[in-house]
Amino acid sequence: MPVPCYPDFAPLNFDMKSDLHPRLSLTADGVSEFTFTDLYLSRNKYKHRISRSGPNGGFIISGEQPTGLRGGAGKFFMTPCGAPERAVLESLFSAHDYWQHISESVFAPPVGEQLEQWGISIAEDRDNFDYLYFRKDLAELKGKKYHKKKNLVNQFVNMYTSEERPLTAELIPHAMEILERWRQDKGEDGDYLTAREALELFDSLALRGYIYFANGKPAAYCLGESIAKGKMFVIHFEKAIDEYKGVYQFMNQALAATLPRFFTQINREQDLGDEGLRQAKMSYRPLGFVKKYTAVLHREAS
Repeated sequence: MPVPCYPDFAPLNFDMKSDLHPRLSLTADGVSEFTFTDLYLSRNKYKHRISRSGPNGGFIISGEQPTGLRGGAGKFFMTPCGAPERAVLESLFSAHDYWQHISESVFAPPVGEQLEQWGISIAEDRDNFDYLYFRKDLAELKGKKYHKKKNLVNQFVNMYTSEERPLTAELIPHAMEILERWRQDKGEDGDYLTAREALELFDSLALRGYIYFANGKPAAYCLGESIAKGKMFVIHFEKAIDEYKGVYQFMNQALAATLPRFFTQINREQDLGDEGLRQAKMSYRPLGFVKKYTAVLHREAS
């Protein structure tokens, strides 16, 4: 089913990949949510619907925030390819509570001033900032700031015979084994269903993955893809069996060392306001963030 033109929307389905994936991969900011993989895998959670906006090939994504998640319930829209014209924005705000995951380039001058004049208020969404790292820093772990990480990597290497292999269809059962063990160890589902579907659709989605073995047994895997016109690699999933000391640090370093050098940056997605996750992501000394913003229409436009 083709993507309809605004104001019509259609539920996101896999047949839309040929329309969405090429255009989304060319967005420059590197917002982790703006990939076909991420949108498709979260389609049921957020009830994603898609519309095509204007002649430039942009898209509008409409969704609903589930009750109980941070930030509360509500209808939102996203515009990964830029800000729509004023009439479209006013129409979208009439049917949605807020505009979500706006990247900095969307409201760069003079657009930002125009949005303010139209009565649109924009605020930082820190919980959804994506963490950015230089690939080379994570691959080399040089200096005192990475001393603890390097020690854990060395402990893993010294304790286990390790092997890294590109993830292929033949190795998916091993990754599934890791995921099931991860779920068992955590005692809760977390993103289990989404991670499982990503593995099931590995051959169909534009994903690159690696699986890591310790003493010949499956120990960890990661899945990600190219974004931001190919300069950035975003990691969507990292799963490991906790009994292998240092396994996450080893996987992080091994992935960065293995990725092609044209990936100058690694995007490790957001912390969603979880303080423990924020501390863990900050401990790898990010170079910066892919900042995201939320907007509401707070008064009558002038």
